[in-house]
Amino acid sequence: MTLLQIMPDDDARTVLERTDRPDEIREALSPLNVDFEQWELDRKVAPDASPDHVLAAYRAEVDRICDQGGFRLVDVVRMKPDETDPQWPDKARAARTKFLSEHTHDEDEVRFFVEGSGCFYLHVGAKVYAVVCEAGDLLWVPRGTSHWFDMGDRPEFTAIRFFEEEDGWIGNFSPDSIASGFPSLDELRTARLP
Repeated sequence: MTLLQIMPDDDARTVLERTDRPDEIREALSPLNVDFEQWELDRKVAPDASPDHVLAAYRAEVDRICDQGGFRLVDVVRMKPDETDPQWPDKARAARTKFLSEHTHDEDEVRFFVEGSGCFYLHVGAKVYAVVCEAGDLLWVPRGTSHWFDMGDRPEFTAIRFFEEEDGWIGNFSPDSIASGFPSLDELRTARLP
């Protein structure tokens, strides 16, 4: 379920707003210069499709975003449980932990979820905006926006990523991260809407 939950940055237990309505999510994020879109999922993209096939399926949208944002590089990232790999739990934990601390990037962070889900937590002003993205959701976070990302206890998603430069995804991590005090993706998914 696509979801937005807004909390004060000093009290994660207080929910200021919680909605699963795309129009309300878009409206709440717009003043932050964060774009939220939903793309049609009517393409035939197999769960094991190659990155080239995934990009070809969304070529018109990918080209539009590249033109709009000046992105030169696009790739596809896939996280899926691999029960045949005894190291999978450790690999998943390491991948999840990597971006669970508050950080910024030197360029915009743009992600489109082809399948699965993940949560971006945007720390803007005195609020945290937790945006759970599902298949069909695109989130465009402006450079310099303090945020973190949670892929959940059992990461499973495929996403198209957009970059201006090869090293654009490198995080500038904050020594005063507040991320650990906020609900995880899994906790947000199981909480009820008011």
